[in-house]
Amino acid sequence: MTTSIPLPLTQFVVKIHSRCDLACDHCYVYEHADSSWRSRPKVIADGILAKAAERIGEHAAAHRLPAVRVVLHGGEPLLAGPDRLRRAAEALRAALPPGCALDLRIHTNGVLLNRDFCALFAEQEIKVGISLDGDKAANDRHRRFADGRSSHPQVLRAVALLNEPGYRHLFAGLLCTMDVRNDPVAVYRALAELRPPAVDFLLPHATWDEPPGRPAELGATPYADWLLTVHGLWDADGRPFAVRTFESVHRTLRGFSSLTESLGLEPSDLAVLETDGTFEQADSLKTAYDGAPATGMNVFAHSLDDLARHPGIAARQSGLTGLSETCRACSVVRSCGGGLYAHRYRSDDGGGSFDHPSVYCGDLMTFIKGIAGSGSSGDGVPAQPAGVPGVPGAPSPEAEPLLPGALAPSQLDELARGYGSAETVAALGRSQLALTRAMLAAAWDASGQGRAEAWTLLAELDTAAPAAVDAVLGHPYARAWAARRLAGDLQAGLGPLAALAAAAAVRAGRGDAVAVPVRGGWLHLPTLGRIAVPDGEAVVTGRAGGLAVRASDGTVRTELDEPLRRVRLAGGWTVALEDADPLRDCHDHPVADHLSESELLDWTGALREAWELLGRDLPGYAEGIRAGLTTVTPLRPGPTGRDVSSAARQAYGAVGIARPATAPTLALLLAHEFQHVKLGAVLDLTDLYDRADPTLYFAPWRPDPRPLEGLLQGTYAHLAVTEYWGTRTLAYDGLPGTAADRAREQFALWRRYTAEAVERLATSGALTGTGLRFADGMRATVAPWLDLSLPAAAEQAADRVRRERAGV
Repeated sequence: MTTSIPLPLTQFVVKIHSRCDLACDHCYVYEHADSSWRSRPKVIADGILAKAAERIGEHAAAHRLPAVRVVLHGGEPLLAGPDRLRRAAEALRAALPPGCALDLRIHTNGVLLNRDFCALFAEQEIKVGISLDGDKAANDRHRRFADGRSSHPQVLRAVALLNEPGYRHLFAGLLCTMDVRNDPVAVYRALAELRPPAVDFLLPHATWDEPPGRPAELGATPYADWLLTVHGLWDADGRPFAVRTFESVHRTLRGFSSLTESLGLEPSDLAVLETDGTFEQADSLKTAYDGAPATGMNVFAHSLDDLARHPGIAARQSGLTGLSETCRACSVVRSCGGGLYAHRYRSDDGGGSFDHPSVYCGDLMTFIKGIAGSGSSGDGVPAQPAGVPGVPGAPSPEAEPLLPGALAPSQLDELARGYGSAETVAALGRSQLALTRAMLAAAWDASGQGRAEAWTLLAELDTAAPAAVDAVLGHPYARAWAARRLAGDLQAGLGPLAALAAAAAVRAGRGDAVAVPVRGGWLHLPTLGRIAVPDGEAVVTGRAGGLAVRASDGTVRTELDEPLRRVRLAGGWTVALEDADPLRDCHDHPVADHLSESELLDWTGALREAWELLGRDLPGYAEGIRAGLTTVTPLRPGPTGRDVSSAARQAYGAVGIARPATAPTLALLLAHEFQHVKLGAVLDLTDLYDRADPTLYFAPWRPDPRPLEGLLQGTYAHLAVTEYWGTRTLAYDGLPGTAADRAREQFALWRRYTAEAVERLATSGALTGTGLRFADGMRATVAPWLDLSLPAAAEQAADRVRRERAGV
């Protein structure tokens, strides 16, 4: 039985060696307040490693975790030697339950990295992160040997080794600790030249007791200015590598989850194991005071569930309610999240506490507002089209088609192949947000209500707090009301628009109030959740850090009864399980009722495992899914043996699914339905076919003829289905068994279906020039799969299915 805890722990830092061969003067382990390293063993014992692996394995099994991430750390972990590192990797992998993947990493200063270590890391699938602060001058400012020698040449050799073709797949990225005295341009260029897959730019650890250096000549917010300079270069270069700090701000400004505990309101799920077997909280707390990360727990006497209940761990999982009053009232709190927990410490308030803004508060605000005001959505597309005064983002009647040029030709080609990078899918998302604005404006104009309270507030917030409005209008079901009104359904009252305005007001936290009609005993606030109040009219006020709801009977509520359910997946991505929005019933199948706690747990485990499978089996699709899929809506189960899923054209970013029996099936359904989501967004931007064509077309997999868009949608979705089964077929190469045979048969069937459908589209005579180009892209994707040889039995099984479906 799963033990009830606030949040399972999925990320673990294991200290392999507690000493270091460098003497970096900004190191939080040796140079800051905590001195516990002095009394700890230099190297972790095998018995402690074995017990730690056992604890992680039992925790993963109890909470159905599809993956855990373990970082081998120090000190300098390479000092432990290859044999101990191998034993650590083997013990961790062996202890995990079936179906739980191990994301194993090591973080090193790189000085000792050589081919022997790289061979070990390749054998054990250990990814390598390197600490490097920039060019030689920047790196030598802090990262030196005890005798003052530079470490820069050795680190460059380590990075060059990881960039060799045989080891490039091991390269996890670079970690750069900022120093505002270093030239940001020189630092960025030096790091970019090394072709890292990712770079983390970290603020130096500091507290209100030991504040960061701020040279007077660099102004009031030197850290923000430094980061914004680097962000500008990174953006201009086309974002050549991942930067979690930048991407987290872009994501949180659009209402998505952060990718780092340094920003945003996502709960922390990390724990640390020291070389003596004691459990600690995040290492960064060592900068606060001596003993700050201590928990009083150890790997032999305490489980990871025990650790997850520790008050210090819980404090880093409490979101908005865990922040200081100043932070809760701040306009950028949902992006900033109060900053890193350790940076909030101050000792002069009666014993010391973390109930303060970050010591980098001013820098974080300037940095976030700088990105928000840059005019970029994070994908190079303007934040919204030119608007009519008083109408949030609505295009004028004379405007060209919505967001012309939203997709570059190369991005359209990328989508035609079935794929879509994070940048490309983000561009689709921005175009859909603009379409939502236009549809809401048109529906409101058609209502004849003039400048009523809710619409006026929404327009005002769109200027004063645009990120709050974007986050709410980016909710997949925000425009479902507009779509119904524009289709002539006048039974769809004006309440949903008032609810959108109220949700935006809560997110803005300025004190704005708006009246919202309540029906059925629930007030639903899109992106936030719902609260039980009597029918009638409730007045919602968005206050700093929360809300107040005055119901029709005069009672006042300040807490949501049922917050929107969210599932945190590997890599920090969060997806919403929308089981309460009354407008979610726009799918082709009935939606499920509100999930019970047991059903929520089942969904959480299934989604986590499915996401791991997507990353493994469909990496070309997973990146776009992560960038664009925000919501999964549970549907009611279909007939026994039939999987049920749906994508609604007016609900970009959402898919509806009845939870299937297995995680691989869920992964396939997610990929399949998100293909429909992407193609729908493309069709909102450009014509791929003659919309006046009355001809009905047969899809190879269906007995009934369909309009051309139906054939196009099915073909595009089955590109992902073909690759899914093709990838699994390759994984089963030469292996016997029922699962292997089924994969081969499904692959044989769907590659032929999809190829045939592409040709039917291409020869229909109804595709536009852009549509023909799109068909060429689909053909290029399926063609290599046709060349893969399969056993005769698989081809024969596929033929039987084709004949049965054709009624032959």
